[in-house]
This record gives sequence, structure tokens and C-alpha cells, in this order.
Amino acid sequence: MIKCGFAGNAQVDMLKWILTLVVAIFLLGIIAPHLARFVRLGQLPGDIAFRFRGRTYYLPFTTTLLLSGLLILISRLL
Repeated sequence: MIKCGFAGNAQVDMLKWILTLVVAIFLLGIIAPHLARFVRLGQLPGDIAFRFRGRTYYLPFTTTLLLSGLLILISRLL
């Protein structure tokens, strides 16, 4: 008989984390478009938008730094 190497409790914990991530991504996908109407994160100074051959490209450098810092702060508080 081949054993996986995970204890039964570790598998349950991993499934809980996967389920939590799926629910969080689902809720974020629903909430993000509505939140974007009120918070204009893609239009901060330092965010770059340019057109090249008929397509618009967005490079949200400032928004990425701001959200990363916010997530780090939240993770430190938890």
C-alpha cells in the first residue's frame, strides 16, 4: 500500500485553506468592479497608460505598491 505522507489532519487543514482562497477570490471578483467606481486606484500619479498599435496598455506601478503595502500592514496586524 502506498502512503501519501500527509497526516489526516494536515489534509483537512490544506482543504480548508484552499476553500478559503476560492471563496476569497470569488468574493473579490464580485466586489472589485463595484469598489473600482468609488476608489480610482488605476489613476494614481505614477500609473502609466499608453496606446500602442491601437491597444491601450496599463502599468499601475503606484497602485501595486500601495496595495502591496496595505496587504503587508494587514498581515502584520493579524
